[in-house]
Amino acid sequence: MRMKKREKKRDLVALFMLFSFALGASAQSLSKKFSVSFKNTPLPTALKKIGKQSGVRVEFAYEDVKGYSVSTSLTAVNAESAVKAVIGNRPLTYKVVGDKFIIVSKDASHKKATPSNERTDASQSQDEVSVSYAQQVGKTVKGKVVDENHEPLPGVSVKCGNSRMGTYTNAEGEFTFTLPENHGQYLTFSYIGMQEQKVKLSAKNSNHMQIVMHEDAGALDEVVVTGYQVLDKRSLTSAVTSVKMKDLERADMSSLDQMLEGKIPDLLVTNNSAEVGVAPKIRIRGTSTLIGNREPLWVVDGIVVSDPVEIAPEELNDPDYVNRIGNAISGINPQDIERIDVLKDAAATAIYGTKAANGVIVVTTKRGFEGKPQVSYSTNVTYKRRPRYSDRSVDVMSSKERIQFSRELAESGYTYSNYSPRVGYEKALEDLYSKKTTYEEFVNQVSAAESYNTDWFDLICRDSWSQQHTASLSGGSNKSRYYASLGYNKDDDVIKVNSNERYTASMNLDNTFSKLLTASFNVSAYHYKRNYYQDEVAPLNYAYGASRAINPFDSEGNYAYYQKIQSDGAKYNYNILNELDNSYKRQETNSFTVTANLKFNFTDWLNANAIFSMTNQNTDQEGYWGEKTAHVAMLRGTNYGETVTDYEGCLLPQGGELSKTTTKNQSYTARFQLNANKYFGEDDKHNIDATFGIEISSDKYKSHASVARGYYPDRGETFVTGIDLTKYTGYATWLSNNAPTIIDDLSNKFSTYLSVTYGYKRLWRINLNGRIDGSNKFGDRSNDKFLPIWSLSGSYDLGSFIKAKWVDYITAKASYGFQGNMLDSESPVMTIKKGAMDSYYGEFGSTIYAHPNPDLKWEKTNSYNIGLDMSLFDHRLEMEISAYYKKTKDAFMTKKVSSVNGVSSYVINGGDVTNKGYSFDITYNAIRNKDFRWSLSTSISKVINSIDSRPDAQTYDLNDFLTGSALVQGKAVNTFYSYKFLGLSPVDGGPLFDDYFDNQAALRGMSKYDVYTTVLEASGKRDADIQGSLTNTFRYKNWRASFNLGYSLGAKTRLFAMFGGAASGGAYSSKIYSEKNYSRDYMNRWQKPGDEKFTNIPAIIPEHSDAYYKYSSHWSQMSKYSDIPTIANDYWDMYDYSNIRVVSADYLKLQSISLTYELPTTYLSRIGMQRLAVTASAYNLFTICDSALKGQTPTQGGFSSIQLSDRPSFSLGLNVIF
Repeated sequence: MRMKKREKKRDLVALFMLFSFALGASAQSLSKKFSVSFKNTPLPTALKKIGKQSGVRVEFAYEDVKGYSVSTSLTAVNAESAVKAVIGNRPLTYKVVGDKFIIVSKDASHKKATPSNERTDASQSQDEVSVSYAQQVGKTVKGKVVDENHEPLPGVSVKCGNSRMGTYTNAEGEFTFTLPENHGQYLTFSYIGMQEQKVKLSAKNSNHMQIVMHEDAGALDEVVVTGYQVLDKRSLTSAVTSVKMKDLERADMSSLDQMLEGKIPDLLVTNNSAEVGVAPKIRIRGTSTLIGNREPLWVVDGIVVSDPVEIAPEELNDPDYVNRIGNAISGINPQDIERIDVLKDAAATAIYGTKAANGVIVVTTKRGFEGKPQVSYSTNVTYKRRPRYSDRSVDVMSSKERIQFSRELAESGYTYSNYSPRVGYEKALEDLYSKKTTYEEFVNQVSAAESYNTDWFDLICRDSWSQQHTASLSGGSNKSRYYASLGYNKDDDVIKVNSNERYTASMNLDNTFSKLLTASFNVSAYHYKRNYYQDEVAPLNYAYGASRAINPFDSEGNYAYYQKIQSDGAKYNYNILNELDNSYKRQETNSFTVTANLKFNFTDWLNANAIFSMTNQNTDQEGYWGEKTAHVAMLRGTNYGETVTDYEGCLLPQGGELSKTTTKNQSYTARFQLNANKYFGEDDKHNIDATFGIEISSDKYKSHASVARGYYPDRGETFVTGIDLTKYTGYATWLSNNAPTIIDDLSNKFSTYLSVTYGYKRLWRINLNGRIDGSNKFGDRSNDKFLPIWSLSGSYDLGSFIKAKWVDYITAKASYGFQGNMLDSESPVMTIKKGAMDSYYGEFGSTIYAHPNPDLKWEKTNSYNIGLDMSLFDHRLEMEISAYYKKTKDAFMTKKVSSVNGVSSYVINGGDVTNKGYSFDITYNAIRNKDFRWSLSTSISKVINSIDSRPDAQTYDLNDFLTGSALVQGKAVNTFYSYKFLGLSPVDGGPLFDDYFDNQAALRGMSKYDVYTTVLEASGKRDADIQGSLTNTFRYKNWRASFNLGYSLGAKTRLFAMFGGAASGGAYSSKIYSEKNYSRDYMNRWQKPGDEKFTNIPAIIPEHSDAYYKYSSHWSQMSKYSDIPTIANDYWDMYDYSNIRVVSADYLKLQSISLTYELPTTYLSRIGMQRLAVTASAYNLFTICDSALKGQTPTQGGFSSIQLSDRPSFSLGLNVIF
């Protein structure tokens, strides 16, 4: 109590001193003479300007003075005379209080505006000078604040006028506040996530004010964050889409990039696998580079972030590549994100320079707010359903069907290759013929095999459970605000060996030290751990392709093995479960980032930022093959437990193989930025908003990769020693050549940037952005080191011409920009790498690390954009429409050259690429009643991509055209080609093609490019050209519901391979293997003449058949056609790569559906809670697609190994705020 009295006394003394100072200073302000003029100026603006020029506080309620305009010129007047003049004959009055304030309010008498009373001194009784309740000092105001559901809102800030004095509502939403001296005429109510309200004080509402606060649905939409600037959305001249994180969140995903599919116009997302932690491919407005990195730039809180491990662009651009390593934002907790802004055109990205050629995604994290501390806890538990053979997307034979298939082949006289292992029916039949078993035993074995129906999906996969937890603390005062959080995420994948675990921590502090200086400090860290399988194992591919008539266990419950044949004919024991048990890949990433931002406020229009950021990332990758695996058996030359006999061929006598890669990535960014935002001229009709900055960045990347053999993880993580290298000569040779790989890369960059916007009467604006990057990566010549990136854009307020109440705003905008790009891997000078001692010559050796490429120029992109943003019917209908055209010239391409030059290929400026498209983003708030709200939003994006130049004629091989990796003039990137299927032979059921067999002369002398574009036909793009979503959101009292549909159009895919070995990555081939399972389509295969009229599935032709060699090789492989590039390996591969196996990959998917219930705060206030919400969600419940896709989903393709498709999942979430 003594402490409270002392604090109260101190506050009164401080208040008295402040008031005394205000009286002394205001005497001069009230008598100060000044001149001012107005022309059609809104009265609120005029009153503010009078206050600004006189130094007197002019208080008013906006509702009282809105709708009036002023046109007058005043010379040598004081504040009171100026206020009296601008009020004129309007139904308003004013009052001068304490020589410091002028209060303007409504005058019920509607007489000419005059002072209500003569001017009084502050010492006079307030009752003598009062014109309204708002001027009574010491009076107490009481009230209650509720939300739209009339539930109490605790923690609402209540302040008087523009002062800092105020209070907060209690747990019941109630407040009591004693009015200070010289207070304003209104109370201000503010609460995070709600619209701020100003309520005028009166004698009627003072005893029990009832305040209803509404959600601030558009608060985030009013500004755009570019990383360097925060801009008013209505004055924006560039193409930027802003989305609140709460509109993107999905409980079944742990990373932001996975949540973007269909949600952002002009942004296309492709997921090659639905495994946990896999980073998708993201393209913003098409593909601007051909062999460079096509991924967008990620920016977090204004700082560019990089991937934890560098991945070569050719891997990232491979349409079949699955990125299990992760990207720049894999470690960020989505619960810590407030919003994202996607910068799409050159006007938005130019300020980032050469790094932003593919677009920029700006992530803004959550920050503290002014108010009482809030403790929040969120958790989600997610169940994900594994694949099952009963799924519509799995169309393979059961064990009974597989045995019947084998019977039919045996009855037709089909003979198996000597390289084929014998399991199931084939093994039993072989044992019967060799008299190892009796017929009765044979029947029993076959009957048992028919009943196995081995569920490989159950053995390899699981119904998984995942959990996410985030706890945060936020709040602050008008001087200091804070946000801190801790997060934990554990994702168990449906593939048993896969799992992700992530710990995150973040803290954001904002502090106002003085009017001159404010500061922000950000600290974030994460620990990320992943476990997954070796790529060679490919468990999902095995589950689809392994016979269900194989029993993985013997009679004693131990693993049962079969002989898996290798390419060299060797046979090794194989069991997929053993491979998974004794091999793994692991990855651990630790990251720490600290950022400091000092802001110096020189004037109300001029400030500067000094920013420094440091990030330290360490990633450890580890791969292991145990001695029991078939992989190590191949290196050893014998099965596990058998004695090595081939010492020269043995590459691993004992133990397993361990590979490790350690990566350290340190980056520093220092930036000084000057910001000016000045209004001037009559009625402040001119505005200049400018930013100039200097940025220095440094990135140091170091990695160490090694492979060691003879490793025993279960024996103290030791390595075998004492191996006789004179005996194991093959292992000795491997050891002598086995050296670690070290990469030590340093990149320094110096940049200057400028952004200037001129606005006139808030009607139109012109913006100029520019940046110059200089880097040690860009060569040794001055014209190579620097490249200016710039853009010019403008916007116009069309709504000013439409004098209609239903128009909130309509803004048209257009932009043009120039961007450039350079490959990090290229250099204008030769780089020599010093090597180790050469044992033969006895001297140190050196090698060429990088060949010179002095003629390589910058890749340049010219971009055009037009757009229309509008809000109509009191924000009921909002639309963003844009169209763009991008032309990249001198694009980097690869040219093959003779190896006598020391290299087999060279990078040249040989490409021209065009990207054009349009997008729509529409939100319709259909119903906005007190108890019920319904909003509908949809987006659609279309991109048209084409390569306008012809690539080098010998660069791309046959497989590149068949998989979509080849670049073809006039076609889109990732266009794939197919053989022209003519039908089945009526004689033997083999596949027939238009392969120029009858016109071989036309192909002689042609390049590979010309041959393949002539013989093959373009089937379509592997990437969609249209993506979008349709979202419905409902709210009824305390209930909220939403469902989201996503769609993708324009892509094509191949059906899973059936016959060809190359098409299926070795999973299938034209020969039948007893250990393999097959599609049910084989049941509809050609079996007799006439079937070709009813089926397009070829016959199975055994090796002893006369027709076998007719299809087992292609005519172009014959030596007499050596001047014609190989067109195909065999006709079975041609079938799998033919146009008959190409189908549409269009789909409509129910991405998510959710239902949330929030408990009424009347119940929660008793236990001190502000919010308790429970959410039930479901994801990927169904997909509508082409019926011809039977056996696979649209996102799966028959181009490579089968990957995991999107899995149905169900989540239950809880959010609690104290």
